[in-house]
Amino acid sequence: MSTTSPITQNNAANAATAAGAAAHKSASSLGVSDFLTLMTTQLKNQDPFKPLDGTEMVSQLAQFGTVSGVQQMNVTLGALSASLRSSQALSGANMVGHEILAPATGANYYGQQLGGAVQVADGASSVSLTITDSSGQVVRHLKLATASGQQPFGWDGLTDAGSQAATGHYKIEAVANVGGASVALPIAVAARVGSVSLDKAGTGLTLNTAELGAVALGDVQQII
Repeated sequence: MSTTSPITQNNAANAATAAGAAAHKSASSLGVSDFLTLMTTQLKNQDPFKPLDGTEMVSQLAQFGTVSGVQQMNVTLGALSASLRSSQALSGANMVGHEILAPATGANYYGQQLGGAVQVADGASSVSLTITDSSGQVVRHLKLATASGQQPFGWDGLTDAGSQAATGHYKIEAVANVGGASVALPIAVAARVGSVSLDKAGTGLTLNTAELGAVALGDVQQII
């Protein structure tokens, strides 16, 4: 006739109770306090002749704490991201109405003067700015100062013939003569910020302008 140890019966009953409780609560909803309660119950009802491995339990607790810490960090990072998004939106709103300088190879002319700056290389003997329409026709040549560094330019919309240019997109190129060789120079065009936009992730701020279209905040060289 077989007999069952009271300790074994007690452990079996505790296991059944724990399994029932687990069925009503998903693992993802267990907190640190729940884990400690389960661990304490296990220790109270362990077989004294076969004690639980304390090292293993400590390792499980450490792993659970790590997961809990990561979850809390994700919550904190989410709150920080929302705060940064709000801050960036507010900063962007303050830029509406201001002029910016951003790198460009062309701009939209709509009856207002187009301006900007050209980065002139050292040793330039001459610097010329060429404005070309969408058909590839050169409409205006401008001469700029040859001193090295940023040199401003402005186009009033007049062609070389003295007529008014039509509204539209125009290509802008700057070339310097340096030691007898033609060197293309970087150009930055001035544009007025009409509105700002945030991407879905809230990590990128875009400045919307009439002259250059959408300009990423990171591309802005100067705020005027």
